[in-house]
Amino acid sequence: MKSVEYDIVVIGGGSAGYACASFAQSAGAQVAIVDAGPLGGLCILRGCMPTKAILRSSDILSLQQRNREFGLHPVSAKADLSAIIDRKNRLIQEFAEYRIDQLRNKRFSLYEERATFLSPTELQVGPHVLKARKGFVIATGSRVADFPIPGLQETGFITSDEALELREIPKSMIVLGGGPVALELAQFYCRIGVNVTLIQRSAHILSAGDEDIARPVEARLREEGMKVFTGTAITKVESRGEEKIIHFTHAGAEKQVSAEIILQALGRQPNSDGLGLDKAGVETDGRKITVDDEMRTSQKHIFAVGDVNGRHEIVHIAIQQGEIAAHNLVYSDQSAKKSDERLNAGVIFTDPAVACVGRTEKECQKENIPYLTASYPFADHGKSMCLGEIHGHVKLLCDPKSGEIIGAHIVGPEAGELIHELIAVMYFRGTVKDLAEMPHYHPTLAEILTYPAEELAEQIKE
Repeated sequence: MKSVEYDIVVIGGGSAGYACASFAQSAGAQVAIVDAGPLGGLCILRGCMPTKAILRSSDILSLQQRNREFGLHPVSAKADLSAIIDRKNRLIQEFAEYRIDQLRNKRFSLYEERATFLSPTELQVGPHVLKARKGFVIATGSRVADFPIPGLQETGFITSDEALELREIPKSMIVLGGGPVALELAQFYCRIGVNVTLIQRSAHILSAGDEDIARPVEARLREEGMKVFTGTAITKVESRGEEKIIHFTHAGAEKQVSAEIILQALGRQPNSDGLGLDKAGVETDGRKITVDDEMRTSQKHIFAVGDVNGRHEIVHIAIQQGEIAAHNLVYSDQSAKKSDERLNAGVIFTDPAVACVGRTEKECQKENIPYLTASYPFADHGKSMCLGEIHGHVKLLCDPKSGEIIGAHIVGPEAGELIHELIAVMYFRGTVKDLAEMPHYHPTLAEILTYPAEELAEQIKE
């Protein structure tokens, strides 16, 4: 075996790994990237980008089906799933080719092999043993999680990976889960004509967040014809002929639903198997690699960034973590950079969309953090009414003494875009008074943010 030494070795070439490698190389480090492929990373190949590409098609179809509402003649628009997938594939190929070109750039040494630690200082990569003068960064992402539901494996199911490749519209589909992936794909398939049933274990969808944010999405899904069951417990899954049947309890009663396809969208898990973490002496919590705020593992020269550390399965946060790790490796003689979770944000691209930044009410109550909150509905907002987009509301949380905004939540039209104004205000530790006094053009969606801000500003004692 041939031994090769670099300054930094990054395992994984997705969003977190590439950001780490690029930062380190730009700072003068000699960097190797190890990725067995397919190259491109989850976001580009099977996550953010392909889902947004297909959602655009179902969003347009949904609007066309509302023609009468806007005084337009109805049209008989129908989905061509194969053509939707073709469009998605063309876009993803372009995105992936760009990332692959970046990975194969002479800036880096790219090893398209699997990696496993032989020791805390040695990494087996094909016929090579790689060493790192400064350290290693694990950025191997996540994969679809397995869940022990009786009969599910035997009955058969698809995951989000396969759901992004179907070319024939199924007659019916059962979606298991109530998180972002489950909801986005469930609404897509419902809108293109599939009879969709969604089954969620928790009392409401998007269970990690506040209930009032989830309910408008549930209402919209039901309006569009989706059957949504929350507060359930699945007892067994079986098949009868061509049908797949799920038995579950709901509201104290035994129920069953059947469909042509089951989409298992219950979540993802860190992709840490086979890395030899025991030989590296890296501690884990289940499959999650344990890290501190500097992204260091239990081995101070080994870092873990992105989905594999289980902190947040969000691309821009993975990129930030990758850059933090790179900084702390390259500039080890300087003050370490740490992750700041105060501005952690998330967007779910349903209709209505959901976007959040900072604290939720659940978190404040659990951690005994004092707060004031106010909200305002899109149904009473002029621009929203003109657009016909009246589902949902905006909600602000602020410190009761200073008025500093500590959390912001939007469920409604263009939530993913509107949240960035609130991120900017929070970045500068702005208050509800600041937001209320900032000029907002009329009529715009953004001006709705000033209404709860004004209400809260009146409660803050000078």
